[in-house]
Amino acid sequence: MKIFYAIQATGNGHISRAVQLYPYLKKFGTVDFFMSGNNASLNVDIPIKYKSKGCSLHYTKCGGLDYWETAKNINPVQMYRDAKSLPLSNYDVVINDFDSVTALAARLQNVKSVQFGHQASFKSKLTPRSENNNLMGELVLQKYAPANKYIGLHFKEYDTFIHPPIIKEDIVNATPTDLKHISVYLPSFDKECLQTAFNKVCDVQFHWFLGDVKEQYTIGNISYFPVNQKLFNDSLISSHGIITGGGFETPAEALYLNKKVLSIPIQNHYEQECNAAALKLLGIPVLSKVGDHFHVEIENWLNGKIVYPKIEANDIPKTLQYLFDTFNE
Repeated sequence: MKIFYAIQATGNGHISRAVQLYPYLKKFGTVDFFMSGNNASLNVDIPIKYKSKGCSLHYTKCGGLDYWETAKNINPVQMYRDAKSLPLSNYDVVINDFDSVTALAARLQNVKSVQFGHQASFKSKLTPRSENNNLMGELVLQKYAPANKYIGLHFKEYDTFIHPPIIKEDIVNATPTDLKHISVYLPSFDKECLQTAFNKVCDVQFHWFLGDVKEQYTIGNISYFPVNQKLFNDSLISSHGIITGGGFETPAEALYLNKKVLSIPIQNHYEQECNAAALKLLGIPVLSKVGDHFHVEIENWLNGKIVYPKIEANDIPKTLQYLFDTFNE
């Protein structure tokens, strides 16, 4: 069987999922990956056969989505050319992790595809939504990467086609410890937006992962790390908790390890706001923005008596078998 797998590289979560799935996918056949977008900062250790600039997200300095910068970097003509050139008809199965170029290619070439990943879970009305009515955000989730079939991943199985999150093998096999530090992964924030607040919580050590850091170094109570999968896994596994955005994979892995989680979704990012709504339903603290009293909110979070739920890990062979069976129906 020949498998085409499209990765939306607007962040690291889609790539991490593809890396984790690759050994299992190879048991079903040969796999060629297509990477669309250029926001990810992880080194990719899988065979990328095709690439496109696609559509990449851009952020303001302190936690918001920059719509103008995002729109400015979209080239519809090039995306159309990329879609026409993808040889989807050469493949038995087309798996799309929320990529618009692949969705367009499938439509142009009259090829079946299955959308597989977190965004596919939003095809269900039972999946939690943000209280902020965002018609454009909802439209993006529904129409950005249409497919013939949908198989979703989420914190809970809100519907029949939604499955538990893909948890990295290093996390599943880990024995969690608590060395009292707080891991921080907030890629939409620049250093100057948060550094003062972390310094004010001077009795807590922070492991802060930043895209522009090349080598690990420590100043005061903050250790700065490059975005590196092994370093991040080690930090999370041995942490007391994590401060992160409103993504899906990182909170899921932290909850799997039974760590404290503080979520700060990217402002004006509807999907992250929806994820934050789901986290709230699980009892997870969520901040809508970072203000002058962020250091106090960190201290309140650390001192709070919160019972964190345990997240189930996906049974990957079972889910992939379901995927291929569904695709061939």
